[in-house]
Amino acid sequence: MNYKVKGTYDVLPHESHQWIELERKIREILSLYNMREIRTPMMEYSQVFHRESEGSDMVTKETYNFLDRSNRELTLRPEGTAGVIRSYVEHKLYATQELEKVYYIGPNFRYERPQKGRYRQFYQFGVEAIGSSDPKLDAEMIILAYDFINRLKLKDVVVKINSLGDDASRANYQKALTAHFLPHKETLCKDCQERLEKNPLRILDCKVDAQHPAVLSAPSPLDLLNESSKNHFEIVKEHLKETDIHFVIEPKLVRGLDYYSHTVFEVDAHIEGFGAQNTLGGGGRYQNMIQEMGGPDLGAVGFAFGMERLLIALNSLQIDFSKDLELDVYILTTSLEMEKPATKLLYNLRKANWVADMNYTQKAFKGQLRQALRLKAKYLVILGDEEYAKQTVSVKNTETEVQETVALSSLIEYLKDKLEK
Repeated sequence: MNYKVKGTYDVLPHESHQWIELERKIREILSLYNMREIRTPMMEYSQVFHRESEGSDMVTKETYNFLDRSNRELTLRPEGTAGVIRSYVEHKLYATQELEKVYYIGPNFRYERPQKGRYRQFYQFGVEAIGSSDPKLDAEMIILAYDFINRLKLKDVVVKINSLGDDASRANYQKALTAHFLPHKETLCKDCQERLEKNPLRILDCKVDAQHPAVLSAPSPLDLLNESSKNHFEIVKEHLKETDIHFVIEPKLVRGLDYYSHTVFEVDAHIEGFGAQNTLGGGGRYQNMIQEMGGPDLGAVGFAFGMERLLIALNSLQIDFSKDLELDVYILTTSLEMEKPATKLLYNLRKANWVADMNYTQKAFKGQLRQALRLKAKYLVILGDEEYAKQTVSVKNTETEVQETVALSSLIEYLKDKLEK
């Protein structure tokens, strides 16, 4: 027997309707914000992700890298933003000088320890607003992320925000963190000892040292913002205050990727039994990636949500999020001679836009009936030899158990009247 790859999962037929409905909801809500979908490849040339400026664990330790038959280095995408920016630059979408507001839905791949809601192949939907450094746009993305979670009816939604400042502020903060952590280097985990040399911000995002006294007492980036960075963050907060969004300032929030600058944020929802980690998604502003990939000096801001975690959250709260496919009509036949007329009738029912089916496993009548009831068909249409000779069928309402004889010529109208009621 063959088994699925560790860290992956199957979406089974009785579960897929939840995914379909979540994707429909994503598209419905994002259209209100004038977002358009972009679809990029699941694999990119490795340099799209393995940039010199990106030293996060996601890139250095968790990517799936391989050589193709022409010996080119490729990487399965671990996140969506870099591929979107590569596409934005390659197709010169900046030439119109318009703000490009896009979203994406699709699988990503990271080699990390699988756990509840976190897999090695996982789905995200994300949003990117590309081509502007206006702090109002930061606020807009936070509002959108909050609004989305709120519309899913998840409880007690809280937005956590912070600012890393511009490049100069960030550099000053890294120096302050290095000075702060250096006396504690030997007591940090092995990874954080390396992070102290390369990028001390990553220490604040470490799960192992999260409760280390030095981490808890680390300085905040807000203490080292220059005036322009302070003004940027103030404008973001002012625009958020114009809404009913509940947000808190989280001074140690840095997010897990190195490309962020200025505003970073996460969206939490209170979910009992969901564990200590209630974060459903997050994002922030990034100022240098477009230029780094060969485009102009333009800023962007975005966020992403893990779809598995969203579905787990909805199911944990028993939110009636979606309904499975419901069968309107099931055709039963009493003999082999009735199978050809059943095929024709089934085709006509579907042309009339009814969800209809029949048996294809050569079951006897009782077996067909059991299958129809198991599928929760609303109506049964019974094709019998004697009735068919008279061009009639028997129609049974499975809820009321009322059965009537109906002329074949008027069956569609009969069902239309019943089902629409």
